[in-house]
Amino acid sequence: MAATETLTAERILEATEEVLRRYGPAKATVVDVARVLGVSHGSVYRHFRTKAALREAVTARWLSRTEAALAELTGSTGLPAPEKLRAWFTGLFDAKRHKAGDDPELFATYEVLLDENSGVVEDHLGVLVGQVREIVEEGVRGAEFTAPDADTTARALFAATARFHDPSYAPEWQRPTIQSEFDAVVDLLLRGLRP
Repeated sequence: MAATETLTAERILEATEEVLRRYGPAKATVVDVARVLGVSHGSVYRHFRTKAALREAVTARWLSRTEAALAELTGSTGLPAPEKLRAWFTGLFDAKRHKAGDDPELFATYEVLLDENSGVVEDHLGVLVGQVREIVEEGVRGAEFTAPDADTTARALFAATARFHDPSYAPEWQRPTIQSEFDAVVDLLLRGLRP
């Protein structure tokens, strides 16, 4: 880091992602992050009080990218609710598969946080279920879905598709039949929502 550049939380998060990718979550240290930035580890701790807080912030940033892409789809107009719901679950499945395959070190960090019962993960899941609820509500308003309780329905849909977005199933996501299995589950769920 050049001496004239200001150390920001965002720069620290970028460097932390780089360090996590290089060393993995078990071996990455705050000292490694500081070294990449050309600062003391104390400078990093002024922005993030603990290694756990830094790791949670990196994970939140990483997960927010998926949330933003899916929010764009959730808010889009012109798609009937059944198509939007299918596209949303497809987008989530694709994002999780890519994260597991293309960014395994950060994906491993996410799995560590799951084991730690991190609030970051709970917040992420809450955002995702909220987006599903919005699509269900839209479908009910348009008489495309029947759902007496949109929140309960959204939670049930999310739970029913867990195999395609829960990290514990990641080893299955490369199987040759996984896409047809995903399609069958989504088809079944959409049929169940029809009025």
